[in-house]
Amino acid sequence: MLTHLAQAVYVVAAVLFILSLAGLSRQTSARRGVTLGMIGMVLALGATVMLAADQSERPVGVTIALIIAVLAIGAAIGAWRARSVEMTQMPELIAILHSFVGLAAVAVGFDSYLTERAHAGYGGSVHLVEVFLGILIGAVTFTGSIVAYLKLSAKMRSAPLTLPGRNWLNLGALVVCAGLLVWFVVDPANGLVALGIMTVIALLLGYHMVAAIGGGDMPVVVSMLNSYSGWAAAAAGFMLGNDLLIVTGALVGSSGAILSYIMCQAMNRSFVSVILGGFGSDGGAVAAGSADVQGEHREILADGVADLLRTAKSVIITPGYGMAVAKAQYPVADLVARLRAQGVEVRFGVHPVAGRLPGHMNVLLAEAKVPYDIVLEMDEINGDFADTDVVLVIGANDTVNPAALDDPGSPIAGMPVLEVWHAKHVIVFKRSMATGYAGVQNPLFFKENTQMLFGDAKDQVEKIVHAL
Repeated sequence: MLTHLAQAVYVVAAVLFILSLAGLSRQTSARRGVTLGMIGMVLALGATVMLAADQSERPVGVTIALIIAVLAIGAAIGAWRARSVEMTQMPELIAILHSFVGLAAVAVGFDSYLTERAHAGYGGSVHLVEVFLGILIGAVTFTGSIVAYLKLSAKMRSAPLTLPGRNWLNLGALVVCAGLLVWFVVDPANGLVALGIMTVIALLLGYHMVAAIGGGDMPVVVSMLNSYSGWAAAAAGFMLGNDLLIVTGALVGSSGAILSYIMCQAMNRSFVSVILGGFGSDGGAVAAGSADVQGEHREILADGVADLLRTAKSVIITPGYGMAVAKAQYPVADLVARLRAQGVEVRFGVHPVAGRLPGHMNVLLAEAKVPYDIVLEMDEINGDFADTDVVLVIGANDTVNPAALDDPGSPIAGMPVLEVWHAKHVIVFKRSMATGYAGVQNPLFFKENTQMLFGDAKDQVEKIVHAL
């Protein structure tokens, strides 16, 4: 009886997860989408407890007590991290959460194999393939996500790891894993050895794949790992015979794959090129004196920016990761409110890969209560820069780099960017003349209509607000 009820609850939870994704497609419905997802997860956990109680060989009370204890520990840790993490740390938090999904898939795979073997059977060839692929995807996701976390949190160099013949190393690892799969299916009695060797190879493969991708491609990496974690969860669902886990994993895996495609389109790069040779070195290298410098930059102070804003009729703000680091979204929201109160048209132009995570800037602006209707995507606002009096580039670099359109030899050539240089005045907020995360110099800094406002973005915006 409980099993049939749990399956019915699983169907309801699956529908809620689909509705949750639909709600997350728009800012105005995102809160509803999150709420529906939370309700679906509560129902899914409740149904899992019912299934465990109905199918467990232990006393029902003991099984429920064990599950509740584990849930309580996980909920306590999750609530603490959710409340203590800064919004600027959200990309690395998501990366490390992906690693947990991968590790769980590996654990479920080994448990499923050992359980079937203990019952004098191996579940058939299809089940063995499910186990093998689940562990493979999970192991790659686990170490890959850890490397992404280390890079995003600046605990590891963002420059790509370029080992000799690195693509052949990856291909060789996959070929070896394919051979181990044949061994595992043909001789499941000794399959633990094959699984162990494959797991080590997969862990190394995950590390190498992400370590070889440069910082400029991190938004794609995050969405890629999101997809991997979904497929790992779906594989675990097949191993456990859990329909909801299959549906949920497929939703996450497919949506992550679609997001990776969107990110690649926004950067004019193919997914294969990202995996095989991600660009990007350690951002922050000052390129002064190099051949890339195309002139001298001009500086401006906060009072000068305030004077420009007083006479402006239209202003566009293009945020980047520097705004997130400086936590400048709150004074920026204050500045926007003051300018709009004076009749100035103020809008935001957000590049799809601004920040370290897809949608990173949108989340920060929503946190500061910036109205949704003035936050526009790149394609919606790119044609308006020519009619704009002042553009404030706050912490952005690679996403406003004209070299993407003008220099065929640039590493970011062909990447769609916010064409801010067409505006009458461009003010770039930066700490120094350092390059961006992709390690590419920006000719925008040396254009005649561009002025540099050096210093902490939050402090400088507060000074502008004070001057106004």
